[in-house]
Amino acid sequence: MTQEQFKELLRSQQGELDAVLMYQRLAKIVKTDKERDAFLQLAKEEGRHASVFHSYTKKVLKPKKTMARIMPILYYLLGKNRLYKIIAKGEYDAAVVYEHLIAEFPEVESVKNDEKRHGDIVSGLLH
Repeated sequence: MTQEQFKELLRSQQGELDAVLMYQRLAKIVKTDKERDAFLQLAKEEGRHASVFHSYTKKVLKPKKTMARIMPILYYLLGKNRLYKIIAKGEYDAAVVYEHLIAEFPEVESVKNDEKRHGDIVSGLLH
């Protein structure tokens, strides 16, 4: 593993950990059980993603609370529709970013596939 690959895996691990807190926080403020259940499931899956990256980095990271703090504010300022579109785009973008890692780190493929599905789930909450 190159130093650059290690840094990217570390960034990915951090992002997944941060997403766990973000989704847990959103689950506390949303108005429907469907949204709450979806966000709790996404949080759980993002935790699994972090563990996939941890298996490569062997580093123990702590989640940063920034996104978990910002999301409720954005939920109220932007509204659910605009925020969910932003979140879905972030999930789709993550799937694209992870694509090139798969050849060298095969377990990342399941993470990539989940991220695409996460984008679909969050987009589905708009209907």
